[in-house]
Amino acid sequence: MKKQIVVIHGGNVFRTRKEYLRRLRNYKLDFERLTTSGWKENLRGKLGKNFEVVLLKMPNPWTARYAEWEIMFKKVFSFLSKNPLLVGHSLGGIFLAKYLSLNIFPKKIRAAILVAAPYDKKSIDARYSLGDFALPKSLSRFEKQCGNIFIYQSTDDPVVPFVDAKKYQKALPTAKAILFKNKGHFGQSAFPELVAHIKKLFR
Repeated sequence: MKKQIVVIHGGNVFRTRKEYLRRLRNYKLDFERLTTSGWKENLRGKLGKNFEVVLLKMPNPWTARYAEWEIMFKKVFSFLSKNPLLVGHSLGGIFLAKYLSLNIFPKKIRAAILVAAPYDKKSIDARYSLGDFALPKSLSRFEKQCGNIFIYQSTDDPVVPFVDAKKYQKALPTAKAILFKNKGHFGQSAFPELVAHIKKLFR
C-alpha cells in the first residue's frame, strides 16, 4: 500500500463582498506562478512512486468558508488509507487545526504539518480575515489525535507573522517548530526540506 499524504491548500477570507472586490482589483497577477507548478503540485514527483499525494481542491478559495471546506474534506475520508499524513498550507493549516480540534478523524493520523498557518486575527495581514476559520479556545483534541504535529514558519513571511508559530506551540505543547529565514509564505516551486521530512516520518 502506498504511503498517503493529504494536502490542503490555502485561500482567502474577506469580511464583506466589497473588501473581496477591492482585493481583486488591486491584486497583482504573478504570471510566472501561472506557468509553473508550486511545491504542492510537485510533491508527487519528488516523493516517488511509493507515495500517494492527495491534493484536495477546496471550494471557492478566493472567498473561503469553513463550512464549505468541511463538507469537501469529509468526502475524501472514504478514500483514505491507514495512518495518512496531513499537510495544510496557510488557510489550509488553520482549517486542519480547527477541524481536528472539533471533530474525531476517522483514521489514525501519522502526523500533521502546518505550513505558514495563521493562528488568530490579531496578527494576520490586515487585508484578510479569518472569518469562520477562527480556532476554538482549546486545541487539545487536535493534539491528542495527532501523535506528531509540526509547525513550519519563516521569519520573513509577509502574510502570516512569525509570532503565530509561537502561539501554536503554546496551544500545542508537544508540537515541534521547524523554522526558516527565507521561505516567505512558502510560495516556492520546490520544498526539499518538506520532502525529506515526509520520507523520514514514513520510515
